[in-house]
Amino acid sequence: MARRGLVLLALFTIFLGLLVPRAAAAEPVARYEGELEGARYLVLVPENWNGTLMLWSHGMYSLAYPEPERIALTSQPTTESYLLEQGYALAASQYRTVRGWSIEEALSDQIRLHDWFSRTVGKPRRTIATGESVGAITATLLAERNPRRFAGLMTFCGNLAGGAAHWNSGLDLGFALNTLLDARLDLVRIADPAANAGRFTDVVRAATANPHGQARLALANALAGIPGWFDATRPRPQAVADQVFWQGVWDRFYRVSAFGVDRVALEQRAGGNPSWNVGVDYRRILAKAGERPLVERAYAEAGLDLDADLDRLAKAPRVAPDPAAVGYLARFGLPLGRTPVPVLTMHTVADGAAPAAHERTYAERAGPDGDLRQLFVNRAGHCVFTASEEITALRTLERRLDAGHWPSDAPAALNSEAGKLAPEHQTIFDAVGEARVTTTPAFARHSPPPYPRVLPF
Repeated sequence: MARRGLVLLALFTIFLGLLVPRAAAAEPVARYEGELEGARYLVLVPENWNGTLMLWSHGMYSLAYPEPERIALTSQPTTESYLLEQGYALAASQYRTVRGWSIEEALSDQIRLHDWFSRTVGKPRRTIATGESVGAITATLLAERNPRRFAGLMTFCGNLAGGAAHWNSGLDLGFALNTLLDARLDLVRIADPAANAGRFTDVVRAATANPHGQARLALANALAGIPGWFDATRPRPQAVADQVFWQGVWDRFYRVSAFGVDRVALEQRAGGNPSWNVGVDYRRILAKAGERPLVERAYAEAGLDLDADLDRLAKAPRVAPDPAAVGYLARFGLPLGRTPVPVLTMHTVADGAAPAAHERTYAERAGPDGDLRQLFVNRAGHCVFTASEEITALRTLERRLDAGHWPSDAPAALNSEAGKLAPEHQTIFDAVGEARVTTTPAFARHSPPPYPRVLPF
């Protein structure tokens, strides 16, 4: 799997120099790029601008990898080209701090860019906040805290249960590995992040090699909502060993950030440890977990006593947080679900980096009166959408903004609409096969399980 891991790094290239602000107004698409108070930005405005600005917030770039050179404006490249052809203006700040949990800077840098756009290009008729992964938190907080600036909000694969929920799940995963597999991981205040991350990877890899390890790894992952499905080009596997193997892939290439430099940087930024498991009942979490059937099968096949291991978790010493750090992560990582504009979210059903259960928590916060629609795609992967699915989601939100009510979100209708788009919009990146592959739209009904760990609300 080492070679496959390189695929996840291929999106990141080294930034070689600062760009000078300029605009190519004579071109079909005017391009503006430069810096605003230390934050690089990119703005594209087509000649036939329709008055709508899409303000994009990127996800969290790990400190373990080089800074990406290209400033993203959408999730899928062909989504960008389609939106420009349709007259949308696109804008994004790279933020003063590009990597790590940089929501604090992102909130001010995105507003600064929005002001710059109004002064330099023109005041948008409508601005839609958009973002993916941790960037979905940024986009949501922008809309919640600046309601007069934004007409709508659209998020993809978002960690919308919040930063505390995300990092607590990482702590739960490591806590279970320490307790059940003697992983000896630093969960907080990590002394040697490179060695700790390496240890995590080694423990996960070793656990997938035998039934006892598979059962306990399945339990640890279930507590964090990590599915046994990773390959976006195939259905979910059925065998226990195969499912736990793919959980391990999610761990080694995504969840490892909770045990390395990204965790260290978060604590430095927050002024301490913002995560805890004091008072947490892991038996109750497992009872509601979407992966509970896999855990029960794995324990049965291994001949292990699940109740005994849950008792071990209950008796193990717990981790307490630093209150000021919890407060920091609440200020810069907790969507309240009270966005005063129409909101559309989209998620794959099997996402081990930001489980779809985030969507359930966000919907519960929004309440029955919230102006919210949530779309799900029956596919594995983190932010693994076709451009056709993203474009169809945007059309759905635009119809709500234009008509004042939501159109049908029936999966069959959405798939039919997405399927009519050009072939170049019907591809995904296959991380296992290391190539872009053609697929079909896969909107589906889905009811996520509860998110394992959320702040009392």
